[in-house]
Amino acid sequence: MIVTRFAPSPNGSLHLGHAFSAIVAHDLAHASGVEEGAGEAGRFLLRIEDIDGARSRIELAEEFRADLAWLGLSWEEVPAQSSRVDEYEVAAATLAAMGVLYPCKCTRADIAAAATRHGPDGPVYPGTCKLDPPAPGQALAWRLDIDEAISRTGPLHWFDELAGEQLARPELAGDVVLVRKDEDTPASYHLAVTLDDARDGVTLVTRGADLFAATHVHRLLQALLGLPVPRWHHHALLLDEDGRKLAKRRGSPSLADRRAAGEDGLALARQLRMGQMPGGITLSETLNEAP
Repeated sequence: MIVTRFAPSPNGSLHLGHAFSAIVAHDLAHASGVEEGAGEAGRFLLRIEDIDGARSRIELAEEFRADLAWLGLSWEEVPAQSSRVDEYEVAAATLAAMGVLYPCKCTRADIAAAATRHGPDGPVYPGTCKLDPPAPGQALAWRLDIDEAISRTGPLHWFDELAGEQLARPELAGDVVLVRKDEDTPASYHLAVTLDDARDGVTLVTRGADLFAATHVHRLLQALLGLPVPRWHHHALLLDEDGRKLAKRRGSPSLADRRAAGEDGLALARQLRMGQMPGGITLSETLNEAP
């Protein structure tokens, strides 16, 4: 039985891009039982990813539930990330004991100034604090030593249902942060989501193509921590009139505003399923990288 999930962060209202992602995950799960002749649908989970420090507004979780119901989706809700902080700490301690984490004091400005190459998420960390360890007693992040980690796991592969078999290339991202300096944000996206998907029994990770590159790192973490390996489905992205993906920070129209205006959520969901985008919105053609 397929288990998928939709995992929004309550740091802003949902928009059409979120609606499309939720519908893809929901429909893949619910169609799986029919296709496999199991007589029952798969499971579609809702997980609130609420460890984004002061940016998280827990009151938005109820808005998200109303948005999903308006679209005609049904789901099972699993514990929010804020209830799992102890699990992230245990995993980080395990990785530290393995010798694949190191402390880092560098700021974004430091990294931008020293980086010699760019990866999927911007400037790649040049390993400054691995070469010159910071003094104790200051706020420190903890980074994954990619080279050391790869030496322990050897070559790894993962499978995307749209792009096919992939050789894991976590080195492209460099030594990513797994534990942040900010105590209000105890784990990075990479560590938290990898642990959460394993804990929730997710068998098909559905998310946008802009997170394709992150999966290389997540596959490495699964190998290091002995976690089950799901399959992935990185769907196309919804783009605005300028060809950019829809984003909360750019003020893309929210689902809550559409609900309040009396728009028909079921009709909107049908349009998205059929690829009929509202005015000015298009679907990206690239499946394995952000536009």
